[in-house]
Amino acid sequence: MQKGCKYGTHRVIEPKGVLPQPATKISNDMNLFDNEIRIDVQALNIDSASFTQIEEEQNGNEEAIKNRILEIVNEKGKMQNPVTGSGGMLIGTIEEIGPKMQGKTDLKVGDKIATLVSLSLTPLKIDKIKNIHKEIDRVEIEGKAILFESGIYAKLPEDMDENLALAALDVAGAPAQTAKLVKPGDSVLILGAAGKSGMLCGYEAKKRVGPTGKVVGLVVFEEDKKKLLDAGLYHDVIVANAKEPALVLEKSLESNNGNEYDVSINCVNVENTEMSTILPVRDDGTVYFFSMATSFTKAALGAEGVGKDVNMIIGNGYTKGHAEITLEELRESKVIRDIFEQTYVQNQLV
Repeated sequence: MQKGCKYGTHRVIEPKGVLPQPATKISNDMNLFDNEIRIDVQALNIDSASFTQIEEEQNGNEEAIKNRILEIVNEKGKMQNPVTGSGGMLIGTIEEIGPKMQGKTDLKVGDKIATLVSLSLTPLKIDKIKNIHKEIDRVEIEGKAILFESGIYAKLPEDMDENLALAALDVAGAPAQTAKLVKPGDSVLILGAAGKSGMLCGYEAKKRVGPTGKVVGLVVFEEDKKKLLDAGLYHDVIVANAKEPALVLEKSLESNNGNEYDVSINCVNVENTEMSTILPVRDDGTVYFFSMATSFTKAALGAEGVGKDVNMIIGNGYTKGHAEITLEELRESKVIRDIFEQTYVQNQLV
């Protein structure tokens, strides 16, 4: 059995010398290297920005979406949207563990896991796309994938439906980073407040700001405002298009007694929302871009252009303990759990 690099560089076909994530093509040959784990894949959770882009590109046609996903995987050896650059995650069962990994991992053949590394770097082979759930960005497949030695994962918990756990783990980095960034007394603005990451961030932020802080959500639709306020996930919710920074600034400041925010968190899945995230934040405040539709150039030059001295953080999908923090939120909050079960389990997977 061949020896592999901890970070998977042995799988890179082109260009040579780079890591698997920025590579344009990697090998999805399912023969194991000594430090790899092969997974029998049941479903992909495509990154929201990526799925939205593909769905719009294919005019919502399900067969066309399937064909586009297959086309990308066959061309790249991984599921990495060439427009957004993002991937997603997968759920599957451990099929084989390389000899170097035995003793280094708590996994065993037959364990069901969710990978917590992006599909944009994961060797993937799809034999068949069985079904697509457009409302939740999920693709059921028959196929295989490879987890590198450095790859992180979560065993699926026994106390909740696997689809529920997968929905939360898909965005685990966001609420965990929120827990690190938000302090008691902070004012927090969350864009994309009604999505998976937005709701989890709202819950975590509200818990962290305490009785002297304030958490405001931004949504596009009035019905989402009612849902979030009824659920008690936010102190206030404003309705505006995140692509319109002047309007977002006006409404968000109005909701915060005219004051700028200490922290803003971007959880949207569309482009051109950078300035709506930056403008409402005070100097020396924190702007966290979890959205994979974020443009570093637009954020950096935009902040410079309006003279905003803010700390901008690109959303690392991994932070220590992120899976545990996110799953614990589902256990703590019956409201979030009920919403997630209704959206990602009962209504969709029929």
